[in-house]
This record gives sequence, C-alpha cells and structure tokens, in this order.
Amino acid sequence: MSEEIENHKIVAHKLVQIKDEVFSFIRDNLGKITEYDVQRFILKRYEEELIIIDKDAPIVAINKNTSFIHYFPKKNSEIITKDSLILIDLWGGLKDKKSFFGDITWMAYSGKSIPKEIQEAFDRVICARDVSIEFIKKSLKNKILPKCSEVDKVARESLGESAKYFAHNLGHSIGFDNCHGKDFILGKSCDKKLELNIPFTIEPGIYFENKFGVRSEIDCYVDNNYELIIASSIQDKIILL
Repeated sequence: MSEEIENHKIVAHKLVQIKDEVFSFIRDNLGKITEYDVQRFILKRYEEELIIIDKDAPIVAINKNTSFIHYFPKKNSEIITKDSLILIDLWGGLKDKKSFFGDITWMAYSGKSIPKEIQEAFDRVICARDVSIEFIKKSLKNKILPKCSEVDKVARESLGESAKYFAHNLGHSIGFDNCHGKDFILGKSCDKKLELNIPFTIEPGIYFENKFGVRSEIDCYVDNNYELIIASSIQDKIILL
C-alpha cells in the first residue's frame, strides 16, 4: 500500500501546482476567457503531467455558478471578468501507475477586496474544516479511528445556522479509478470508521442557491502510526487575483 499512498501524494502535489497555474492563467486573461476555456487549460495540463480523470472533467465555476455543487461548464459558459468569485475543483490519478486519486477545491476572487458576505461564509467553512481535522487528531492520539458520522457531525455543529446550506457530505474516501472511493463516506448516516492508509477528503461547503457558494477541499489519510497526514495544501484565505 505504501507505493499507492506515495503516488497519491505525488498526484495531490501536481494538482496543487496546476491550481496555481490556473489562477495565474485567469489573472492574465480576465475578460477574455470563459469557465470552459479554463477547464480546457486544466485538461491540457493533465495531459502534459500524465494525469487521468474519471467520467467527469474538473469543475470551474464563477459567481452564481459556484452555488451549484456539481457545475460543469459548457462551451458557451460565463466569461471571467473582474470582481468574480471563482471555484475550481480538480481531481485525477497518475497514468500508468497504481495511484489513489487526488481531489482538491480552491477559491479565488478577481478583485481588490472580497465582499463581506463571501468572506464570512468562507471563514465559516474554513473553521468547520479545521475543527474536523482537530477532532480526528484528538481521536488518533488514543489510537482510535473515529466514525465518519462523528466527524461530519462536528463540522455541521461548527457551522451552526449555516449548516442548513451545507448540502453534501463532509468528505469521502478516494479510490484508484475514481475520486469517490467505495470504502466510506464522511456523512451523517455512515457509521464506518476511517481506515488506515485509505485517503479521504474533508470538504465542507456553504451554498446559497443562485447566489454563490464556497468550499474548501483537502486530501488526508491516517498512517500506520495513527497520524493524520494531509497530502495536499491547505487554503486559509481566498486568493486575490
């Protein structure tokens, strides 16, 4: 299993690098490119980095489209202009190597200052993510793998009233052929426990219908020493472009 985990860390690192390139591409082409153009840019970089995807292409969404959890841009999609909220959700695995997929979501804003409502929602999401991480780490100190439903509950309690806008599970295990593995789901009704050396996401989000949505998504796994390892970078601030 160690090789598969190492390959997961490699692909997660590649996705983070591509994320940086994507935001630079958007910054340099504001007003000239669409969500679909950015998705094509990502797929071209995947091809160059020998990254494979499952049945769906990466998500690129701006403004009200960020409120749709599974938004996939069409050819006639929105042009990305100044003062746009931008969400990108990247996933993929290594071609020709046995690799768990990587799966990350990052947020950016193409303006000088982030609107207060967006910033407050993002801060709540980040808090829910970090509370979930600390809950897992606390359990692991006693060599206890927490139940998935327990982790999900902690995140929702952290969100308070905003939890009613959290419309999906906190996370999911990651597979070899798909970013959504079949081992467990970090959700309300899953009484399975986290498993050693099975990567999973933590991805709280808040979505205001037809207005905007925010999400943070990281990749983690618990190693043989019962330590929580975060394989991807952690976003603490919305990136200003």
